[in-house]
Amino acid sequence: MASSPLFQALRLAYNEDVPEGYWGEKTSTLNFCEEKQYPYGTILNVDFTYHGFFKTFTNLLFLWLGFKGVHNCVSERHPRIFLIAYLGYLIVGLGSTAFHTSLKYPMQLIDELSMIYTTCLMVFATFSFSKSLEFAGLLGSGLALLAGFITVVLRSLYVMETQLRPVLAKRNQAKADGIIETMWIMVGTGLGVFLLGFLIWNLDNAFCSLIRGWRRQLGLPWGVLLEGHAWWHLMTGIAYYYITWGIWLRRCLEGREDEYKLVWPRLLSSIPLVVRAKKAE
Repeated sequence: MASSPLFQALRLAYNEDVPEGYWGEKTSTLNFCEEKQYPYGTILNVDFTYHGFFKTFTNLLFLWLGFKGVHNCVSERHPRIFLIAYLGYLIVGLGSTAFHTSLKYPMQLIDELSMIYTTCLMVFATFSFSKSLEFAGLLGSGLALLAGFITVVLRSLYVMETQLRPVLAKRNQAKADGIIETMWIMVGTGLGVFLLGFLIWNLDNAFCSLIRGWRRQLGLPWGVLLEGHAWWHLMTGIAYYYITWGIWLRRCLEGREDEYKLVWPRLLSSIPLVVRAKKAE
């Protein structure tokens, strides 16, 4: 394929590495196997190196899904904590965009810290349900200092199995089994996509020199397929959207699973939403 006329006709070579772009010296401590190239062009003062363009472009998924989540929370009147979580999700996308367009250390901090803060919000949404204001206040204060992705996942799974399953079973055993099964599929899908993205990103870092060489041999646009960090953006964007699972869990714990429905027509080619039952019909 690499020697075919069509491949060569569409191929563009990567530029030579240079230390600076429009924003000056790159000061970030991480570069995620970036090509340190001079930009091919500047639009609205944004450096469009090949690596920067595609890693910035993939953040559009965060922005689209974030706005979709915010709209769903507002239109369906979901608990406010999930609206705040989706706003945090949007900030993650904006922070990552700012980082990859500039490779500046302050933008790197925005990219990294916004992910931590959004995780904190989901931990709070999971732990604080049906607790006292005093407990919620202490929890919120603690999460301002520390949050962990594993904690929120394990705690949510624990709540789902130990609290939700018995409550639903008392109402309707068959329906309970169906809801729990769907929730486990959501957990597996979201976590699986996230871990696959994490694996690709780490392979990109571990074999950076080799992969960068392959990208340069392929040229553009074909080399884009080997941009591991761009794939990470796409996959974490999809996985983070499974905040929807938290909304569905909350509605079921509230005993409102008949008022709201999880709309998820296709496993891998559609985005799940929790909507009022009348809209789902």
